[in-house]
Amino acid sequence: MPTPHWMTGLALALSMLPASQAGAQASRPADLLAAYSQEAGRPANAEQGRRFFTSTHGGEWSCASCHQSTPSTPGRHAATGKAIAPLAPAFNPERFTQASKVEKWFRRNCRDVLSRECSSSEKADVLAWLITLRP
Repeated sequence: MPTPHWMTGLALALSMLPASQAGAQASRPADLLAAYSQEAGRPANAEQGRRFFTSTHGGEWSCASCHQSTPSTPGRHAATGKAIAPLAPAFNPERFTQASKVEKWFRRNCRDVLSRECSSSEKADVLAWLITLRP
């Protein structure tokens, strides 16, 4: 199975860091954002991320259907009712700290919202917006 493009971008971004910083830097939302932006071939756009997050894209659900329109508070899964911790990293420091977990949830949630996987540009834009949300 080929390596997903986002992993290639993340590996490249990490390879540019001094060895002493690579482990610590790998678990920051900003590092994932840099990798997605590099993969997309353009800087992330937080406003596009906000619009993407709150739009339904032709289906019933948007990201906000479960995560709230401003994901700084707990959400609830639209179908199961399961509680969801805040998505914005400033309100939940555990978010966007493990690349494999981030990619797993992007894959699942994008399929629910878009009926396809998100592009690197879409991931970068959404993450850029989420990072701007502050207490």
